Amino acid sequence: MSGKRKPGIGLPLLDDEQLAHIHSAALRLLNTVGVEVGEDELRDLLVKRGAKADGTRVRLSEAMVDEALETAPSEFMLYARGEQPTLALGTGEVYLGTGGAAIRVLDSKDGSFRESTLQDLAQLAWLVDNLEHIHFFLRPVIARDIPDDELDENTLYACLANTQKHVTMAASSSESVDSLVRMASMVAGGEEEFRKRPFLSLTCSWMVSPLRVDTGVVRVLKRAVEQGIPVMLSSAPMAGSTAPASLAGLLTQVHAEELSGVVLSQAIRPGAPVLYGPVPAAASFRTMAYLGGAVESGLMNAAAVQLAHHIGLPIYTDAGLTEAKSGDVQAGYEKATNVLLVTLAGGDYVHHAAGMLDSMLGVSYEQYVLDNDICGMALRARDGVRVDEETVAEELIGKVGPGGNFLAQRHTVNMARSHEYFRPATAVRDALTDWEKKGRVGAEQRAKEIVEEVLGKERPRFIPEDVEKKIRGEYRIRL
Repeated sequence: MSGKRKPGIGLPLLDDEQLAHIHSAALRLLNTVGVEVGEDELRDLLVKRGAKADGTRVRLSEAMVDEALETAPSEFMLYARGEQPTLALGTGEVYLGTGGAAIRVLDSKDGSFRESTLQDLAQLAWLVDNLEHIHFFLRPVIARDIPDDELDENTLYACLANTQKHVTMAASSSESVDSLVRMASMVAGGEEEFRKRPFLSLTCSWMVSPLRVDTGVVRVLKRAVEQGIPVMLSSAPMAGSTAPASLAGLLTQVHAEELSGVVLSQAIRPGAPVLYGPVPAAASFRTMAYLGGAVESGLMNAAAVQLAHHIGLPIYTDAGLTEAKSGDVQAGYEKATNVLLVTLAGGDYVHHAAGMLDSMLGVSYEQYVLDNDICGMALRARDGVRVDEETVAEELIGKVGPGGNFLAQRHTVNMARSHEYFRPATAVRDALTDWEKKGRVGAEQRAKEIVEEVLGKERPRFIPEDVEKKIRGEYRIRL
């Protein structure tokens, strides 16, 4: 089922037999248990495609799933603007980015949290635009100072005005989808231009686990698919509460949920670009609290990558969460472990990979910089060890000979300046005496300095002046 993918280090947590076992079990669940679909129009659409309905319960056949997987694209582009790179999904490339809907921001001066604002969203977009290893900007905070009926339009404006990287966000209604497309089309230079190179995608949390379609959000999904916007099919079950406590059981359920989403999206518009989007999470069985930073969450997300590749679809997956309340040691080991797991597995579009704290409820400016280094290290690990005539260096070893030294060799200079070695921006790699002479600056202080440096830079105009005037004439922009 899987298509061509760029070679790289893989992380095979599941073998072919195990993948087939989970896939077959998910198909049986869809055929025997089905999913709850309360939206009459969509339920009728599925029935016309061959589903069996008993009230609001809809059962899907294996043939329906296979047909949907045939029409859903295995590869497609998520576009950026300007000189920011296009994201080629389904090709084996790994893209790491922001995520979440945090409601508070950590103040690094006193360690306290405050409510997030539209200005924070704008500042974070500009910060991420300057961080090399964060490839896309999924709206990370909710602007708590903006009325709900103006939130979507202000969110998109703040993103597009401050980064040219691909933007992902949520829409609150089907009408909002149309409004967002209209604004994006203004920026693109017309609706046709936007549809050719969509630099906006939408995440739709359309599934309420277990196996029940959210009636309100599925209308957003339908409109986004009709509008041709790439959609992330987000389903987020938690072990022991909204899914089985076993990792394989949770994966089986979320795989069934995601397959039903693929069927639904392709029934709305065959060929619609969608990302398989499980966001499985572990739980604290003492309090039943969400544990995004648990290693089991990382394992399930890495395994979900394999399931997506097994059916030939790109994946919107998850890594980089932590329950830590600051950028401390816990944040470091939880984030690094799970980002590395999912990156090595080959996750296509990995959200939450930067900035998040406090179980998705908070973010920190400095954490984006620290996580940029974690992402860079994980991507370097994904590239593996290059083996060719230049890197094996057989002739060079013979030339230098026993007891020789490679320091003055051109090969050493070339390797030092290449991508053979990754250089973190915040790591302390000086000798102790040199570090002390420089003021004993650690990684967190260096991250703070980088934040100040970036936010102090003059920003280019990412939306032309005449277009901005049109946007402000139509929308109530608060920034």
